[in-house]
Amino acid sequence: MLWQQDPEIADILDGEARRQADSLQLIAAENFTSLAVLAVLGSSLANKYAEGYPGARHHGGCEYVDAAERIAVDRATALFGAEHANVQPHSGSSAVLAAYAALLRPGDTVLAMGLDHGGHLTHGSPANFSGRWFDFVPYGVDAETGLIDYEQLAALARHHRPKAIVCGSISYPRHPDYALFRAVADEVGAYLIADAAHPIGLVAGGAAPNPVPYADVVCATTHKVLRGPRGGMLLCTAELAERVDRAVFPFTQGGAQMHTIAAKAVALGEASTPAFTAYAHRVVEHARVLAAALSAEGFALTTGGTDTHLITADPSPLGVEGRTARARLAAAGIVLDTCALPHGDGRGIRLGTAAVTTQGMGTPEMARIAALFTAALREEPEEAARVRAEVRKLTRSFPPYGR
Repeated sequence: MLWQQDPEIADILDGEARRQADSLQLIAAENFTSLAVLAVLGSSLANKYAEGYPGARHHGGCEYVDAAERIAVDRATALFGAEHANVQPHSGSSAVLAAYAALLRPGDTVLAMGLDHGGHLTHGSPANFSGRWFDFVPYGVDAETGLIDYEQLAALARHHRPKAIVCGSISYPRHPDYALFRAVADEVGAYLIADAAHPIGLVAGGAAPNPVPYADVVCATTHKVLRGPRGGMLLCTAELAERVDRAVFPFTQGGAQMHTIAAKAVALGEASTPAFTAYAHRVVEHARVLAAALSAEGFALTTGGTDTHLITADPSPLGVEGRTARARLAAAGIVLDTCALPHGDGRGIRLGTAAVTTQGMGTPEMARIAALFTAALREEPEEAARVRAEVRKLTRSFPPYGR
């Protein structure tokens, strides 16, 4: 039907489906949803306007979307052991904005990981609302180990007395010490906000520590390892529930996207199964195997490895900088991102194993992928063509949605 009505857009959809199927999707923030999640995203719930919350909407006809949102909330609180959940944020950034709106006032001091050490734009970038509205003080990682410098964190907290401390990163491949963050926050009377956009799927599968018992508010996304629709989520204590809800609606957002919320419910249901637990642990296992293989190929791994789904590495020992490496890998059908290199020049590469694990790849494929990396980085046209053919052969053996 779409081909008949709008062939221009249909061609784009077809092209994107082929791109995803024919190349290695190693962007750490991406994954393949289930067909059930996709079905709900394209359902009649997309037509429903539902400002407000279940039982207190500004529009009529919300009995079914109310039920869907209640299911999503119940599944989120049960899965993560939270007292309250808000599943309306449109994105991870929207969730962080709401957390700040609930706890802070413009001009408040916030301690967060520095952007050049792996912090997110919402952790104080001057180009982002966070850097314009709040006074951010950055903490970082140790120059030798690449691990969070907790002594620096504590010293900065005591000196600046922040209103909130943000624990989270977009390119830190180790587990944060949530208990230590909580202790520092308590010492200086600060709120603790955990930005768990990346690890929350691993938390759901029991493959990463849970920030919920330690943080006042946990901000998360429902895509990435969690394998749901693109969107955000907030988990908090019962004491902060009303403030968090009002910070989402009506303060920072309007009508909830009910098709997305119902899709979140489906993904949260999937994440509560033994199959997802096994999947989350495979994601971590594959990341460790791939990290070790990349190290053996000559890449310099930040922190020396990974505890999570993501890997950050410096390709300069192979004679290329991060942006150049990304371009050459993309030309060979290997899709990933760049990232900042703390205490270094240039940029590194950032990749994750969630999507390829969803496709059914295993540890043998991780070693094969590492070998393709180094071959793709050689500036030889014949080699690039060979790697592209190898990538297609590999991905066609593991199609995202079956044969």
